[in-house]
Amino acid sequence: MMQANFDLTGKRALITGAGRGIGRGVAESLASAGAAVTLCARSSAEITEAAEAIAAAGGTADTLALDVTDARAFAREIDAREPFDIFVNNAGTNRPALVQDVTEEDFDLIIGLNLRAAVFAAQAVARGMVRAGRGGSIINMSSQMGHIGAAKRSIYCASKWAIEGFSKSMAIELGPHGIRVNTICPTFIETPLTKPYFTDDAFHQEVLGKIKLGRLGQVQDIVGAAVFLASDASALTTGSALMVDGGWTAE
Repeated sequence: MMQANFDLTGKRALITGAGRGIGRGVAESLASAGAAVTLCARSSAEITEAAEAIAAAGGTADTLALDVTDARAFAREIDAREPFDIFVNNAGTNRPALVQDVTEEDFDLIIGLNLRAAVFAAQAVARGMVRAGRGGSIINMSSQMGHIGAAKRSIYCASKWAIEGFSKSMAIELGPHGIRVNTICPTFIETPLTKPYFTDDAFHQEVLGKIKLGRLGQVQDIVGAAVFLASDASALTTGSALMVDGGWTAE
C-alpha cells in the first residue's frame, strides 16, 4: 500500500517570524512531525516561550534571536550552525494604505522585510544546504496577494509577487542539488498582525465575501501545508505555489 511520508524525524528546520501566529504554529507542527526546530525572531522572550512549549510537548527546539533584516548577521549565524534541511521563510509585515498615501518609510519597511530580508535569508540557508549535499526544502511564505491585486495593498502585493518569481527561479537553480523551493499562499489568517484589520466590519464582510468557504483562515489551516512541503510527501513538488485561500483566487 502506498503511503505519503510526512515523517520529519532527523531533519533540522529553521522558521523565521516564529514567535507568534503562523510562524509559531508551523514550528510547533514541524516539531510534532519529528523535526528539530530552530525558532527565529527579534523577540527573544516570545521564541523562548514557544521553544519551551514545544519541548514540554516532547519536541526538540532551540532559538535564534535576531532581526532578519540584518542580512549579514543572519548569514553569519547560519554559517556557524549545522546546515538546515528545512527553511520556512516566514517573517513578514504590512502597512495597508492607498497607493497615493504610501510613504517611503512604508515602502522600505514592507519591501525590506518581505522581499530583501527574505531573499538573503533564503540565500544563506540555501548555501548551507548545497554544502551539505543532502537536498532540502525551502518554503517561502507568500500570500494570495502574490497572485492578485487588492486595494490598500499595492506594496504588499508587489513584495509577494516578487517572492513568487524569486521562488520559481530558486527552484530552477537549486533543483540539481535536490533542494525544493515552494511557496504557501494564505488568504487572511487571524493572527496578531491581522486582527486589527477586522475591527472594521465593512472590511470584514468584504473579505468573507471573497473567501468561498465563508470564513477567515486560522493558523491551523496553514500548518498542514507546511508539513507537506517540508516532507517527502511532496518529493516531486518544486517551483509551485500552494494556495490556502478558501477559494479567493478561484474566480
